[in-house]
Amino acid sequence: MTPKEKAQELFDIFNQPDRSNYPYVHNAQQCALIAVDEIIKASPTNPLKSGYIELYSDMVDESTEYWEDVKKEIELL
Repeated sequence: MTPKEKAQELFDIFNQPDRSNYPYVHNAQQCALIAVDEIIKASPTNPLKSGYIELYSDMVDESTEYWEDVKKEIELL
């Protein structure tokens, strides 16, 4: 899934109508951004060295880059 498609999916998830009796202002974009920030914070970002761990570190970097791209796409919605 591209960052743009993931951004739209997250936005759509949070852009559901309120079915409760309490009035509120629903901001799907802000909710989606918060969700992505939490995903990024949950990823280990400390530099790791040697062999397989170095490869894992690269995967973490790629994942973080993907989610940063998703954030940019959400901001464009």
